[in-house]
Amino acid sequence: MTKLLSDLLDGIPSADLIRGDLSTAINSIKFDSRAVELGDLFVAIPGYNTDGHSFLFEAIEGGAVALFVQKDARSTWAHLPGGYPIVAVDNTRIALAILAANFYGNPSQELAVIGVTGTDGKTTTTHFMTEIFEEAGYKVGRLGTVDAYITGAEQNALPSSDLTTPEAVQVQKLLREMVDAGCDFAIIESSSHGLALHRLDSVAFDTAVLTNVSGDHLDFHKTFEAYREAKGMLFQKLKSSKKAVAVVNFVDPSAHFFLNLASTARHLSYAVGNNISEGVNVSAKITDLRADGSDFLLSFPKKEVECSIQIPASFNVENALAAATTAYAYGITIDDIVAGLCACAGVPGRMEYIDSGQAFDVVVDYAHTGDAVRKVLTVLRNITKGDLIIVVGAAGERDPGRRFGVARAAVENADFAIFTNEDPRSENPEKIVREIGSHAEGAGKVRGEDFLEVSDRRSAIAIALERAKPTDLVVICGKGHELSMELNDQFVPWDDREVVRQEISRLLE
Repeated sequence: MTKLLSDLLDGIPSADLIRGDLSTAINSIKFDSRAVELGDLFVAIPGYNTDGHSFLFEAIEGGAVALFVQKDARSTWAHLPGGYPIVAVDNTRIALAILAANFYGNPSQELAVIGVTGTDGKTTTTHFMTEIFEEAGYKVGRLGTVDAYITGAEQNALPSSDLTTPEAVQVQKLLREMVDAGCDFAIIESSSHGLALHRLDSVAFDTAVLTNVSGDHLDFHKTFEAYREAKGMLFQKLKSSKKAVAVVNFVDPSAHFFLNLASTARHLSYAVGNNISEGVNVSAKITDLRADGSDFLLSFPKKEVECSIQIPASFNVENALAAATTAYAYGITIDDIVAGLCACAGVPGRMEYIDSGQAFDVVVDYAHTGDAVRKVLTVLRNITKGDLIIVVGAAGERDPGRRFGVARAAVENADFAIFTNEDPRSENPEKIVREIGSHAEGAGKVRGEDFLEVSDRRSAIAIALERAKPTDLVVICGKGHELSMELNDQFVPWDDREVVRQEISRLLE
């Protein structure tokens, strides 16, 4: 795919051509100088640790034929040699989203786009949605934490990302692939970071879905209000048409905040419970929670049906309801909704059971906030006959409040906790683990009796497995599906599930 530079500027505010020819052919858009190839447009993005303007020479040497720069960084580009085009804007991150959409032909306008936001449950909700829409005969594209997915496509052929919401160029590229594959729907996990950093600016959303909102990512957003407002951007982005739909969890305290941001959209709500207020469109009454799934009565206006999902926990019933309500908004039949929910086998790394012939139970889960860890432990407590043992940590360079929340959730809801590292990044892993342990002590727990601090994650997992008796359950939290660990700016290969299997094999030798 090749576009002229002039074709990419439409809709970009404050774009000034400093020099060069707008008829320059662009083969691709890059914001990482190390990835630049001949014929690329390089967009210099100011980051938290590095600034793309510091790598303009590297981009040129790599083959960039045009540069997008910020006006306030004039000292970095004003005296660059050569005659290649330089376009200056007020904000290159905002420009990047528009450039990417223009380059790929604004694909989001060619299919129905559903955005799902919330602190927890986004991935599970999008997987439920996928199964429902496919059951109804639609072709679906999905983009999120675990994968990039297109119905019928070879998934290893699709690019992946370590971000819940990838950068704008990748978002638009995947949307174009979805359109070209004939997808009817695109389902996008919309994180607060992705929204605040303009990665989704040029995506035309038809539907916005809220799972829940609790305090998280305050290292980035600073306050809960700013965090909530960032998620609210999804609801503000809804198309101003009668077909736009806003779906919220009615019992979440912020539900009305989000609905008010989408004043022109159709409003729908869902809730789990036996005494649901009037005005809720789709609800559920849980009849059974098991280790291998959940049963509930699913209620729509004028109809109630029995439903089962293959995933335990009441919060996963909420996720199922979010998907069911969205499908209901699109006119999908109740039979197809129920069939789709029942067919969903779950999400990799989300309450994933590991069976390698051990006598005790092992579950791997992505829970990495205090609230998420508490929810997981509450569910597992109800199905554990012996001790409930948890291995958990907290990421470096993220909201320090997580360390308090994770520590308290672990020691208050498990019988024994082992605190370990989880993506320390540039922070000292042992210091992070000690900090978590200090919060456990603050809750009156005793080191060595109620919890251990083991900074090496493999050793922590091994100790937990060695400690487990036949009736016990070990849950490994924090990494879930992830295949790497970030340490000192390096991504080290890592898979909790594979490490668990290896350590169990060692125990059984």
